Amino acid sequence: MYPQQIIDALRHVRYPGTGKNLIESGMLEDDMRISGFEVQFSLIFDKDTDPFIKSVVRAAETAVQTYVEKNAVVHIHTKFRQVQHTEDPTERSLQAKHIIAVHSGKGGVGKSTVAANLAIALAQKGQRVGILDADIHGPSLPKMFQTEDCRPYAVEENGRTLIEPIEQYGVKMLSIGFFADSNQGLIWRGGMASNAIKQLINDAHWGQLDYFLIDLPPGTADIHLTLLQTLPLTGAIVVTTPQPVALTDARKGISMFRNEKINVPILGIIENMAWFTPAELPANKYYIFGKDGGKDLAAELGVPLLGQIPLVQSIRESGDEGSPIALQSGHPAAMYFAEIAARIITQ
Repeated sequence: MYPQQIIDALRHVRYPGTGKNLIESGMLEDDMRISGFEVQFSLIFDKDTDPFIKSVVRAAETAVQTYVEKNAVVHIHTKFRQVQHTEDPTERSLQAKHIIAVHSGKGGVGKSTVAANLAIALAQKGQRVGILDADIHGPSLPKMFQTEDCRPYAVEENGRTLIEPIEQYGVKMLSIGFFADSNQGLIWRGGMASNAIKQLINDAHWGQLDYFLIDLPPGTADIHLTLLQTLPLTGAIVVTTPQPVALTDARKGISMFRNEKINVPILGIIENMAWFTPAELPANKYYIFGKDGGKDLAAELGVPLLGQIPLVQSIRESGDEGSPIALQSGHPAAMYFAEIAARIITQ
């Protein structure tokens, strides 16, 4: 075996966060050692919390055995550009194993509906889940969780006064909607909105969580940058419809997360409103907003397609009634969210 053979084999392995292969991404360290049928080298990741470490290492090993030598013994070490130091739990209120941003390039694609149902689906799988409604100007999660009249209260912990999140359907939740008049719009500059979001994250009694979902505002703005700089995100989920206009904006959002100064892995794309099937014609599919737009975008950019969700009246009605469809575990529409939640856990 020769070093160039190993390098060429690793060109077949894509890093899911960027869609580029390991060599393009500059992830191969210059420390390769070959002895007979044994080879060892290091792969460089940005953070030790990268969710793709195991899958990439496994894929790299398979690539060497597939393209170079099937009997090769491959030893792969991992190195990190940034090491996330463990904080003292008494100094922070948010302790989450995985922090996931749910994003859409434009409004109206069902991002909040997807976020709410995913949070419930994860909780139903035994996960400890929290969700933050970071859409300052259009908070909708209080209505979807039937908690519009709830008001969080303060608790004392380790000498700090913290906000106690509202818990509903097994999910802890905070939203600016709990602190504002629901009949009046919030007219805030970017800095004010960003500071409010920081407070809901850092000054809340979230406790130990397995998953912390952030329902981001549409687009790319100050709040997005604040969250990306404040939290060690595990990854981002992008919600889009198959419509070309929505796909254009989804592409911009993915580009933001993949920016070299941000570099947040894309866990996958969810295509919402993928088709419509009338109850009286269950075998028919009508592609009202176009066909497979999200699926094709995922393939083009080299990111996973987490799922395609049809346009179903009961999904809309249950959200408006404050009882998301994911609560009805036997409902066919609920199965879409259960399957996507399972894929997120696998990721």
